[in-house]
Amino acid sequence: MKRNIYISQPVLGEDEWQSLKEPLNSGWVTQGPKVKEFETSFAERHNVKHALACTSATTALHLALIALNIKEGDEVIVPAFTWIATANVVLYCGATPIFTDIELSTFNIDPKDIGHRITDKTKAIIPVHLFGLCANMDEIKEVANGIPLIEDAACAAGASYKGIPAGGLGDFGCFSFHPRKSITTGEGGMVTTNNSNYAEKIDMLRNHGAAVSEEQRHHGPKPFILPDFNILGFNYRMTDLQGAIGVEQLKKLDIFINERKKWAEYYEHELSAIEWIATPQVDNNYNHGWQSYVLLIDESKSPHLRNEIMEILQAKGISTRPGTHAVHMLNYYKEKYGLSPDDYPNAKTANDCSMAIPLHNRMNEEDFVYVVETLKSIG
Repeated sequence: MKRNIYISQPVLGEDEWQSLKEPLNSGWVTQGPKVKEFETSFAERHNVKHALACTSATTALHLALIALNIKEGDEVIVPAFTWIATANVVLYCGATPIFTDIELSTFNIDPKDIGHRITDKTKAIIPVHLFGLCANMDEIKEVANGIPLIEDAACAAGASYKGIPAGGLGDFGCFSFHPRKSITTGEGGMVTTNNSNYAEKIDMLRNHGAAVSEEQRHHGPKPFILPDFNILGFNYRMTDLQGAIGVEQLKKLDIFINERKKWAEYYEHELSAIEWIATPQVDNNYNHGWQSYVLLIDESKSPHLRNEIMEILQAKGISTRPGTHAVHMLNYYKEKYGLSPDDYPNAKTANDCSMAIPLHNRMNEEDFVYVVETLKSIG
């Protein structure tokens, strides 16, 4: 029988199944008490004052930008190597994304390149904690010099930098619960902040701009009162069905990360000697969340091009993916801003030569050994 190792698979089971009974039986399936429980637990785990659930990391980023009053004429700095949503949300506000290059050793934004991009129009910077590794936030804060920082922590639930969890390293943290992440609610996101004014504004923004939440209104003594709307908002609410699943998934986050870390160390031990592979490097300041395990293929030394290696692995039942894409090389951004692939050379290299190999909590020892042996056999 042909082996088939997926690039990622969520771990969902009896706990999540049973968790759905409460909202289904109560009839409260939109944002309500289970979302609140999830938010409270998430804030406690990430050591932040406020966590506000929403529909995705994309809408989390959008909410953070709106809370900062980002608008037309403003500029927001983003890394060139990231998922397209990091740049798209800037355009949703009418502002302009300003790309920076990355460090190939981490795939994260290069703090040294940020300074060249800052102008008097720069109103925010979005460092991405790519693949679960936090960006170098101390160096970023130094060059930002007070410019608000929005952590794109879509991949970084449970990760930390110098002992501080992701989500509390900037003015906002924005998380994803997509099935490729360490914990999932199907779709879903979270905004974290230690600023109570920002939290209050985001709470309204995600619920059409309503001054009173649906739960408060329905449980109040005056059923004829509708909320007032003082700001333009959005319908970015998470459902209580998702919240219930999120509560159970969060209980397992550290178990999932520790298991992934064990196998990431196995990959490092077994693959670091292959001269055409650069494995992820993590120093002692970082606790990696290991959403993905992403290699960099040195095509000057490798027996095949990156894409050919991916095809070989696919034929042998091992799923792979490019790490992510260089946004400045995508047609929409390339044409809109007249960008060239070589404008951000490290991002281009990462676009062309990064490769994620399977790392998730439904793999067994035999799967990991097979991945390693197959990579070693490529010649």
